[in-house]
Amino acid sequence: MAKPVSKKKHLPAGDEESARGRLLNAATHLFCKNGINATGIDAIIDEAGTAKTTLYKLFGSKTNLVNAVLESEGKAWREWFIGAMEDGGGDAQAKLTRIFPALKRWFAEERFYGCPFINAVAEHDKHAKQFRAIAMRHKKVVLAHIEKLAGEMGAAEPQVLAHQLALLIDGAIVAAMVSRDPSVADTAGLAASNLFGPARAKKPKRSPAELVAV
Repeated sequence: MAKPVSKKKHLPAGDEESARGRLLNAATHLFCKNGINATGIDAIIDEAGTAKTTLYKLFGSKTNLVNAVLESEGKAWREWFIGAMEDGGGDAQAKLTRIFPALKRWFAEERFYGCPFINAVAEHDKHAKQFRAIAMRHKKVVLAHIEKLAGEMGAAEPQVLAHQLALLIDGAIVAAMVSRDPSVADTAGLAASNLFGPARAKKPKRSPAELVAV
């Protein structure tokens, strides 16, 4: 039997890619600004200038769109963050000291709404694993690069130092989101400077795995 001809309209490849990009950009902006739960599909397609059928054709569901936004934002943020540390060269400690000045520049941006991973986990069921798993994958990549630099710097325990810096990073992000004050990055950077010595990364009573902040 011949396969029935589908009457469903398909977007040309170029238009489909353009629509996907507009939907991701619109969803990213609205999810970060207003929250995932507070942002409906209608608001996203209105800002993106696409049809609801296009959204469901490309992503299947709002949940899949959220996942795509987090994956896309995570990749873009990691590239920016690691690039900010590496740009300008220098030794490992010089690269690590660039962390908080870079965050301060990010905090000062008009569209700074905090970390999308922290926000996503915060507004959903704390026992749900879906967004937490994406957040942890993102975190591991960031931690791995910081740990690598900590090792090159000669830290006694690079993994511990990486987690200490990660906690300062997460704390600064949340504080800046709440206060709208970019200078909290300076305070976090001052605290971090006290850790930049081989003997100063003290091993905590709990294992580093327990200290991973989301």
